[in-house]
Amino acid sequence: MADLPIRGRGAADNPPNRFDRLHYEPIVEEGDEQTPPATELYRDRTRSIITYNDSPDVGFDASINVYRGCEHGCIYCYARPYHEYLGWSAGLDFESKILVKDEAPALLRRELASSRWQPRPLAMSGVTDPYQPIERRLGLTRRCLEVLAECRNPVGIVTKNRLVTRDLDLLSELHRHQACVVYVSLTTLDPQLRSRLEPRATHPDGRLAAIRTLAQAGIPVGVLTAPVIPGLNDHELPALLRAAAKAGARFAGYTVLRLPHGVAGLFERWLEQHFPERKEKVLGRLREMHGGGVCSARFGSRMVGEGDLAVALADLFRLACRKAGLADQRPALSTASFRRPASPQKLLFD
Repeated sequence: MADLPIRGRGAADNPPNRFDRLHYEPIVEEGDEQTPPATELYRDRTRSIITYNDSPDVGFDASINVYRGCEHGCIYCYARPYHEYLGWSAGLDFESKILVKDEAPALLRRELASSRWQPRPLAMSGVTDPYQPIERRLGLTRRCLEVLAECRNPVGIVTKNRLVTRDLDLLSELHRHQACVVYVSLTTLDPQLRSRLEPRATHPDGRLAAIRTLAQAGIPVGVLTAPVIPGLNDHELPALLRAAAKAGARFAGYTVLRLPHGVAGLFERWLEQHFPERKEKVLGRLREMHGGGVCSARFGSRMVGEGDLAVALADLFRLACRKAGLADQRPALSTASFRRPASPQKLLFD
């Protein structure tokens, strides 16, 4: 495995795909600096865009993801193992091979027009960030928001990219019908930690500026302090909530780090590369909060942990929210104004 981090990437290698029997591993001489892999885009020919789930932990049961893979390169991302189903790796492949659902807006229009669609809030970013860097050029998230605004279907957005402020016009139109909330994900206020942890995401000051811009426009905006990594960024929780509230955030949430499948090995090697002196402390606390492992599948505790450390963290979060004046739940969204999109025939005659 590679010993040196790669500039501008979260992972430093491509660990084996757990479904493949063969694995190619390049030879890297000791001391050599690896060339960052260029981002490659692939067309995703999916025939549906709304995904459903029945998890009681995530706060939504329907979501839209216009991209698979994420160039932000967050080393902790729980979505990394999804790339293994495509025959790729959860490592560098996840952040450099991005699948693009270029028909997403048309698919969304078709699915909202169907009589089978029961209006409900849709989450954008259930798996990967809708405002990752390539969105600036492709605009698929914006085009999906145009459909949602036309239909007045409520949407909840989570992002760690300031690009969300580009779409203030559409978010404002949705808000007129109580149909949008935005969470800005804020993991650390330390620019150096951010550059290692989330190498291509907006820096902390930029995310706080996004919260400020959204709040000034009247958009319901909150902060998601996620993931909380015990022994690494957990001490920042009160400061993160204070800074977000000062910028205009009205509500907050958090999750505890979990490391499913190949993410565990990636994160462990990342700790060795960047914080070797903290490795055992971080992993030990994670195991304590996840019943002996670094990831729990138990509903009710997998997102926030269990045990004394989890209880202490929950108490700290509630106290910090109260001091900052933040609610611990987002505003309710409404489907009362929903209307189905106009048919192509009606648009033609109009």
